Amino acid sequence: MKAAVIYFSATGNTESAAKLIAAQCGEELFPISPAVPYEKADLNWLNPLSRTTKEMHNKKSRPEILEDSADFSGYDVVFLGFPIWWYIAPTIVNSYLESHDFAGKRIILFATSGGSGFGKAVKHLQPSCPGAVIEEGQVFKEGFDARIVADWVKEII
Repeated sequence: MKAAVIYFSATGNTESAAKLIAAQCGEELFPISPAVPYEKADLNWLNPLSRTTKEMHNKKSRPEILEDSADFSGYDVVFLGFPIWWYIAPTIVNSYLESHDFAGKRIILFATSGGSGFGKAVKHLQPSCPGAVIEEGQVFKEGFDARIVADWVKEII
C-alpha cells in the first residue's frame, strides 16, 4: 500500500499529526497552502466578520490555494487531515480536492479538534472528489501524542 499524507493546518496542530502519520507510513507530505495565509484574526470563529466565519457560512466558498503539481496517481490511499471548523472540514480542503484527481482512491480522514468530531465532513467533502471513497478516520483532540497517532496508523496499514 502506498499512501499520501495531505493536510491543511492553520495553527500547526494538524501539521504535527500529519508529520507523525507520514513518519509511520514513510510517505511524502503534501501541505494545502492557502494563497493568502490565515492570520490570527482570520481564525476568530466568534467574530461574524472573520475570514473563516464567512468562508464556513458559505459552503460554496473555495479559498484560493497555491498551485502545486502533485500527482496522486501512484497512491492507493490518501490520508487527508484538517482542523474541524463548524463540524466540517475547512472549505479550503474542498478547493484542494477539486484541483486534483482522486478517482479510485481511498481517502481516510484525520482531524484535530478541541472537542468536536467529524460532524458532516464526509458529506461536505465527497462532492469535491467524485469517484473516491472517503472514510472517517481519527479525530485527535488537544494534547494528542505520537503514540496515539502511531497506534491508529498501525490499525490501517
